[in-house]
Amino acid sequence: MIPLLHDFTDATVLVFGGGPVGARKARRFAREARVIVVSPAFADRDFGEAELVRAAPDADEITGWLERTSPALVVAATDDDVINDAIADAARERGTLINRADRSGERDPGSVVVPATVRNDPVVVSVATGGQAPALSKYLRQQLEETLLGAGEMARVCAAVREELKSRDVATDRRRQIVTDVVNSTDVWTALRTGTSNSSQVIEDVLAEDLSTGGDRS
Repeated sequence: MIPLLHDFTDATVLVFGGGPVGARKARRFAREARVIVVSPAFADRDFGEAELVRAAPDADEITGWLERTSPALVVAATDDDVINDAIADAARERGTLINRADRSGERDPGSVVVPATVRNDPVVVSVATGGQAPALSKYLRQQLEETLLGAGEMARVCAAVREELKSRDVATDRRRQIVTDVVNSTDVWTALRTGTSNSSQVIEDVLAEDLSTGGDRS
């Protein structure tokens, strides 16, 4: 499988299954997409901003749900293998991405694995084990959380510095070197992680120092 980030803004994600797994999937996608969860009952869990529809469609009715909602992604998270198979078949027939929460290991074409994810917006890092070791994915995600502390601010600093250098007609190679030096600077990372300087001050300091010293930072 090839890792791929997908923008679900204004898209619909259709989740079948109202148990703990369905709730977790709903929360995950509701941060960006319109999420509809279809289930005869719902666990006492947080479903985020998802729309909950109490229904128990049989295998022959699954296609109708996809036709009415036109989802970008369908999640099969029921405890019924027959229903999950019908969901996957209907999704493939429509060319819709499918995530089967009841499957691990090898996947069928068009299948989606939802990885463990660490966010420090706009930085996103995901870890997947092909569904074979969810506990390992969770462990690695926890390890990455500390590593990514301050990464979001660093990304914003780099973008602002790059744009400012472009506006000053600084040569491409020079811009690249300055931004690389910023990313490799322990002083900048420390300032962003500890809050001793805000991003605006860091940008001003970077531009003042790097344009005058040739971009050498430590």
